[in-house]
This record gives sequence, structure tokens and C-alpha cells, in this order.
Amino acid sequence: MTAVTEHADIVVIGAGASGLSFANWYRELHPHAKVLVLEKDTEPGGYCKTVVQGGFVWDYSGHFFHFKDPQIEAWLRARMPGQEIRTVVKRSLIRYAGHDIDFPFQKHIHQLPKEEFLECLVDLYFRPTGEAPPASFGELLNRRLGVAITEKFLRPYNEKLYAIALEKLDPDAMGRFFPHADIADIIANMRPRPADAVGDGAYNATFTYPAGGAIQYIHALLADLPKDSVCYGEPVMQIDLGAREVVTPKRRIGFGKIVSSAPLPALARMTGMAHDPTVFTSNQVLVFNLGFDRKGPRNVHWMYFPDRAVSFYRVGWYDNIIESDRMSLYIEIGAPHGAAFDVDALRARVLADLAREGIVTEHQLLEHHHVVLDPAYVHITKASLEETQRVRDGLALAGIHSVGRYGGWTYCSIEDNLIETRALARTI
Repeated sequence: MTAVTEHADIVVIGAGASGLSFANWYRELHPHAKVLVLEKDTEPGGYCKTVVQGGFVWDYSGHFFHFKDPQIEAWLRARMPGQEIRTVVKRSLIRYAGHDIDFPFQKHIHQLPKEEFLECLVDLYFRPTGEAPPASFGELLNRRLGVAITEKFLRPYNEKLYAIALEKLDPDAMGRFFPHADIADIIANMRPRPADAVGDGAYNATFTYPAGGAIQYIHALLADLPKDSVCYGEPVMQIDLGAREVVTPKRRIGFGKIVSSAPLPALARMTGMAHDPTVFTSNQVLVFNLGFDRKGPRNVHWMYFPDRAVSFYRVGWYDNIIESDRMSLYIEIGAPHGAAFDVDALRARVLADLAREGIVTEHQLLEHHHVVLDPAYVHITKASLEETQRVRDGLALAGIHSVGRYGGWTYCSIEDNLIETRALARTI
């Protein structure tokens, strides 16, 4: 390994949404600073990549922006001239025992068959209580919504997604993204919704999506960065805290500070910082992108499947978002970290399940693609929260800032990442 030949004021690890947004925010405030972005992959985006195949446009998984900050949305759109960006009012459904229930389940139990509706309502009213705070996400659900609502949808769906028992997750594992509801909310929602009501009542009632796929947002984040400031195919192997050098297979780079969107345990290993790797658990998700010869169901963007006999937990319709004339789906299957996938066998099972659910009828599959996201959803536990805080605080003392969903070992939106990196750029 050669000696240090260059120095950067800020080294950014990862050319996904978090890393690239930080590089932009920081360069706006410090135009003369040298900011160097190192990306192990040969292209930018992280999980926010787009595949164009046979006329179909797919992402690695559904990456839809739910903007709450108009300044950030305007800032991105200004860097996307000529790009068609759709703003969509979300329609999401739950396939439950042959019935399509509006999402979120807990606010639409009145759409269940009468006996099941009454069961949910009675269990909600007589839900268990306790003096001590709930010890797990599973216990939280039972206390807030009752056993029937939990067992009919929330438990089976989330255990398919996270690939772990809900009793192992922290009560606040989903934070603001969990659509909470009390008895008053649920009963009030039984009345017909006003004609001008927007979305399905979840946190992301509307979303935006570029016709060219989510990668267009990454292109927007690259627009103002000097081409030589983003280096692909250059993973960080080690961070030498004593020498304040970043080591890659190609060079050693002196640094002032580091901003990393790498998974937190990976960053801890790079720096040699002591940490407990056993608390950083997560699932993996196998995503199938499927393109068919004709349209399928319309007026739906997502459908959730709590039935454990169905291979997937969620189906999304790209064609109903970008209004194309052929059904274009993404299918998500959750599994424990380290589990092996028989992709061909699972694709065949997915197609059979889609046919059984009436989503695929006489359709012919024209194109398919798959990708495994690992890690996908992190398991937020009491131990992971404590260790995440300790490790991030320790790294920050050394001038290393861990950001993003995996850098913070949390559950958040892409816009949350942009807000986080903007705040960091202003204070670092």
C-alpha cells in the first residue's frame, strides 16, 4: 500500500441518497472544501437503483418519496429538468381471507365480515392493560389495539416482513411510521370518508415518483457534484484513527472528518471500535420485479398479504403509478439474515400465489429480475438502540459521523436521510 498522496476535508463513505445529499449540502456551505465520496459499487444509488429491461422500469425495491419538507422537494426538482415526476395519491389494500380491506387495517375493521368485525371491536374495547410499559412491539400492539386486530393482520404481516417474532422488537420499532389508532379514531373512520379526503390515512398518503425510476433522484444528487469527487469501485477497507487515514485497495487518503452511510457495525469494524455485533440483527428481502403482457388490477399501488401461506408480504404496481399499459410488479419476500434463496423455485411459487390471489389471470410473463437486499429492515431492540447510541457517540468524538437508515440502524424514509444530512452539514 502506497503512502498518503492526497487529503480530503471530508471523506464520504457511500454514494447513496444519504452520502450524496450530505456532499451537496456541505459543498453549498463550504464551496472550497474538498469532499471525496467513496463508493464500493461500480455505480451510485446504493439500494436506490433502477433497472430498465424490456420496456419495464423497476427499482431494486419500491423507492417512493413522501415529501413533508417543500424546500427539499423543490431543491431536488430543480436538479431534474425535463424529468416527468408524478405525484400520486396512494391507494393501498390488504388482502385478508379473500377480502380487500383498506389500509391501515386497524382503521378499517368495519370492512371485515360482521363476526370478525365484532371480534376486533370487542377485543379493542377490552384490550389488556398494564402498569409497566410494554416490553416489546408485540405487547404494544396487543395493548393498543387488542389481540384480534394484532393476530389477524399486524402480527402475521410484520413477522413475514421482519422475519422475527414481534416479542423480540422494541415497542417503538416502527416509530412514526406505525399508523396508530385509538377507539375514537377507529369508530370515527367507520363513517364514509369525505369526497375530498386524500390518501389512505397513513403517514405517506401521497408520494412522488419519476417516470424514469428512482435513480432519477440519485442523478439529481449527482448533478452539482464534480465528476472526480465521486469514486466508484473503491471500498473503504480500514479507517486508521491514529493516522487519520482512510485505506482503500487503491490508496490511503488523509481526512479531516468522515461521514458514512455504511451499516453501523461495518463502520465500527473499519475503525476497530469495540462493539457488540450480536445486537445488530436484520432481515433480508428478496425482491422480484415482474413484467407482464397486459394490465392487471387497477386503482391500487400496494397490496399487503398477512396470510403466512402466501410467499410474499407485499406487492406493488409500477404500472398504476407511471400509468403504463402492461402490468409491472414488484414482489417482496422477507427472510432471516443468512437464509439461502432458491430463486427459480420461489419465482414459480410467487407466480402461483399471484394466480391464486387473482392478480395474474391469463397474463404472460415477459420479463423478470430479482435482487436480494441484505440488510433490508433492521431489528430495533432495546439492546440495539443502546449500542447504536454508544457507538455513534464514540465515533463522533473521533470526527466520524454515521448517517442514514443503516448508519443509524433505524427505520426511516429517504427524506429523513436528506433532512439528517442537511442538519449535519450545518453543524459539522
